[in-house]
Amino acid sequence: MTTTAPATTDNFAAPIEDRYFEDYVPGSVHVFGSITLTEQDILDFARRFDTQSIHTDPAAALDGPFQGLIASGWHTTAVMMRLYADHYLSKVASLASPGVDEVRWQRPVRPGDTLSVRATVTTARLSRSKPDRGLVHTDVEVLNQHGETVLTMTIMNMLRRRA
Repeated sequence: MTTTAPATTDNFAAPIEDRYFEDYVPGSVHVFGSITLTEQDILDFARRFDTQSIHTDPAAALDGPFQGLIASGWHTTAVMMRLYADHYLSKVASLASPGVDEVRWQRPVRPGDTLSVRATVTTARLSRSKPDRGLVHTDVEVLNQHGETVLTMTIMNMLRRRA
């Protein structure tokens, strides 16, 4: 796995080291990250976590439904999480995530594909029971080097408010 300088469209009001609930503005779009998956990356992950032949055996994968080796969807999701944590989630205010909705693997990820993330803040609301935090919903798309969507999901994050 190769991580390169992020291709960013970052319109956050604050850097990730000083980002709080108030900085996640509904309607804002953030594009970031760049990770290239090698064949070995795909094989290593799959042999450990998703042992289907379309992910673990290049020869067998040629006869499979995708006519070649593809990354596990869970591998793609893990790459998304790395980029999301490195570029989007606050380093000082992130508390946890109560869940993820609607995970969809839209197209296969192949050896040599370079992935980035487009995150759109859809809602941000204050907690009713804990006034020191809010809940942010983000629509996440993972894109390949051609700008094609390979993964979509909606992530919920709890974030501290500024004091």
